Amino acid sequence: MSNMTRRELFASAIAPGAGKPAKLNGETVSGRELLRVRYFPNVTLTTHLGKKVKFYDDLIKDKILVINVMYATCEGFCPIITSKLVEVRKLLGSRVGKDIFFYSITVKPEEDSPRKLKEYVEMHNARGPGWFFLTGKPRDVELLRQKLGFVDGNPLVDKEDKTRHSGLLRYGNEPLAQWSSCQSGAKASWIAKSILFVDWPDKKQS
Repeated sequence: MSNMTRRELFASAIAPGAGKPAKLNGETVSGRELLRVRYFPNVTLTTHLGKKVKFYDDLIKDKILVINVMYATCEGFCPIITSKLVEVRKLLGSRVGKDIFFYSITVKPEEDSPRKLKEYVEMHNARGPGWFFLTGKPRDVELLRQKLGFVDGNPLVDKEDKTRHSGLLRYGNEPLAQWSSCQSGAKASWIAKSILFVDWPDKKQS
């Protein structure tokens, strides 16, 4: 599958109207349910605080969220992105931890224990409510990486370096089935505004 084809498929899933009825195995389901089945496997992960969580039930359902991938020993983009997200969280204020959540998933779960992720959080001043750094069984983390689209369209390139798409941010409003993505290299103010494009209708500016 080419990289463009993957992007086109993901874009079609998050397009306006994704909340409308769709067919799944011959049955009519909501767009929200279709997205859940296709992209959000309910695998068990562990937070940097040592708590076991279910990916869909505990982290995704009924929330606005931002997802990125990283790993603790990264000396390239990961610390830069983490620093940028610290700025974004400040701009979003007290809503982070209430109805907006940040999730940073390691792409090296075999190396990144909860303790190691917690050390990373402390080192980069990313602690606080509403932001969880996540690890888990390698096969479960790899499944999430594939489902969420943090991959290269060339399988050989992807296998060689699973961190190539660490600069991408996924964000969405799960109940409204509204999803999109942006590059983490953008200004923090622009990223915060992008996240709020999928805000609850009663909170949007007129």
